[in-house]
Amino acid sequence: METTAPPTAWPATTDLLETEVALTFVKETFARELARQLHLVKVSAPLVVLDGTGINDDLNGVELPVGFPIKALDEQRAVVVHSLAKWKRLRLRELGIPAGRGLLTDMRALRPDEDYSPIHSIYVDQWDWEKHVLPEQRTLAFLKTTVETIYAALLTTEQRVSEEFGIAPVLPPSIAFVHAEDLLLRYPTLTPKQREHEAAREYGAVFLMGIGGPLSHGEIHDGRAPDYDDWSTLNEDGHRGLNGDILLWNPVLESAFEVSSMGIRVDKVALARQLEVRGCPERAALRFHHLLLSDQLPQSIGGGIGQSRVCMYLLRKAHIGEVQVSLWSDAVREEMAETGVALL
Repeated sequence: METTAPPTAWPATTDLLETEVALTFVKETFARELARQLHLVKVSAPLVVLDGTGINDDLNGVELPVGFPIKALDEQRAVVVHSLAKWKRLRLRELGIPAGRGLLTDMRALRPDEDYSPIHSIYVDQWDWEKHVLPEQRTLAFLKTTVETIYAALLTTEQRVSEEFGIAPVLPPSIAFVHAEDLLLRYPTLTPKQREHEAAREYGAVFLMGIGGPLSHGEIHDGRAPDYDDWSTLNEDGHRGLNGDILLWNPVLESAFEVSSMGIRVDKVALARQLEVRGCPERAALRFHHLLLSDQLPQSIGGGIGQSRVCMYLLRKAHIGEVQVSLWSDAVREEMAETGVALL
């Protein structure tokens, strides 16, 4: 189904206080609904972790974290988190959270290697969540059910935003599921981002699966670290991967719009395999990896959902600087001001 809804938007406003009120409404509504539907408890989270523990998220393996020595810890080096993908799994264990329940936290990160764009800044804010699952739930069917639950929370939030601020809903009633391999076969001459664009435009909302593992042409759709999402296990559809991205069609930007990266996490078999594939088997000696390989961590599913991205989408904003306070050049601020876009 191709989405044809017009980019119905909140009446244009440069009132920053009005925007702040709306941002609080979106964040509180979605976080409450997500926690209710996934059975999550809100917990505190770190801004920094010690370097060399293997806990920080490596993203695509090339982004450098912000780091500094700590005087009170004998100059041990700390790094600002990229995300909490592995920390959350450790926390499940430490808090003794049983299967069927999980945790939710507000993650704040700095990614100075990020390229600026209307949807990227160096400041990243997301809802990081992790849920304890049973080994037999490491299936594609369970992954899809979880994605549908998250999408239901998004639909509910969109409806409540509509009631509060008069913004007409545009999300389709359900989310589609497509594997990156199938999308490659459908659009073999397009780049990964172009394929995402076509899928989001066709379905309105799509969960693109199998992110991180090599496809039939020998390349990956997009990068994933080897030690949190399982992108290599053969699933029930005959493809590899138990992870993916939630993509929406953004009617303001007229493009695919990623709001979440998530997946069933690696077990010890998948971790060992993916460390070999990525050529970093030495990571097995790090604390997190050692605990997982020795069966001392719970099986889990989890991910991150961009707070600024969700706010951009639901409030029909054209630039991420309209929904978060970050650093922008004078040229960008002047350009946005000329087009009527008020950056926070």
